[in-house]
Amino acid sequence: MLQRSWKWWSLIFGGWTLFGIFFACQAYLNNAYFGRPLSFGRTLVVWLSCVYIWAVLTPLIIRLARQFPIERGTYLRGLTVHLLAGTLVSLLQLGIYIFVRQWLLGDPSKSFSPLKSFQNIFVAEFHANLLLYWSVVGLSHAYEYYRRYRERERRAAQLELEASRLETQLARAQLDALRMQLHPHFLFNTLNTISVLMKEDTAVADRMLLRLSELLRLTLKNTNSHEVSLRQELEFLSSYLEIEQTRFQDRLQVQMNIDPDALDAQVPHLILQPLVENAIRYAVAPSATRSTVEICAARLNGHIELQVRDDGSGIDEANQTAAHGVGLKNTRARLEKLYGAAQRFQLSSVAGGGLQVTITIPFHTATDGVEESSHGEDPRTDR
Repeated sequence: MLQRSWKWWSLIFGGWTLFGIFFACQAYLNNAYFGRPLSFGRTLVVWLSCVYIWAVLTPLIIRLARQFPIERGTYLRGLTVHLLAGTLVSLLQLGIYIFVRQWLLGDPSKSFSPLKSFQNIFVAEFHANLLLYWSVVGLSHAYEYYRRYRERERRAAQLELEASRLETQLARAQLDALRMQLHPHFLFNTLNTISVLMKEDTAVADRMLLRLSELLRLTLKNTNSHEVSLRQELEFLSSYLEIEQTRFQDRLQVQMNIDPDALDAQVPHLILQPLVENAIRYAVAPSATRSTVEICAARLNGHIELQVRDDGSGIDEANQTAAHGVGLKNTRARLEKLYGAAQRFQLSSVAGGGLQVTITIPFHTATDGVEESSHGEDPRTDR
């Protein structure tokens, strides 16, 4: 506090000193030009004695300016107070100045009349004192407006930062909610399959329970992460497909075409399982013959493209059922939350029958960022 007060007084006296030196130089040159020589030392003493009185009075003026600002809502009151205060402070400064000047420069051999000295200096200096008072008030107002402006900027920045933080938390919570919706949906379908098998083949049902426990282990392993490597995602998918192949046996044929360059790519956790489950539900389950589900992954120009296709009824009929399932809706919503406009989710018909789901997202690994070529770009421009 003491250091701050010292800096404050140093600033005030430093400013007034510069002001006094400037006008002392001007007065000295003016006197010399008109043939009224006065030593520069005496001229400087006169001006510094004048401005240092103002320096002592400056904190009082600033206090008045802050307490009675001239602004909307208090304009009339502030103007009245400062007109009165300006007059009183100007008179006070003149009264002090005549005694200080007499003490510093007065001739002891001559009589000193305070009243006469005050009258003489009042005529010459009162208007200038009023101008100085209002100058200090104006500077105080300018600083206060600047301080308020900076404070508003600081608060706006804090609010923006807080809003961004809350938005991030909300997005993460929404992603968690979407992902958690997949778990009971998947568990319900798997347990329902096991329940059916318990009546038909307990040994197979037992193997499915073991596979299910492995699936749950893999799921819990990445609970805190929204993205995993494609390698990990395929590991999880393989465990899931073992369960489904146990259920459908020869009716389900799985083909995987995976680009080795894509295995380290980060993809949303549980992004493929809902797509494969959707294909099995609407292409494999209704068919009495063998059906094929194909999973593809490839790296294309700064993006990774994931595809799941089946040879079922296709998009025309599937649009009313498969396209509006929980798995696909949640997948689309998760992609939008994670990648915004940089992702693409598309349903299309396969030539000869079947549904193809295509996902395109920016390619990045766990150790680098999203590649610059994918920032804000529509992935369709890569083709």
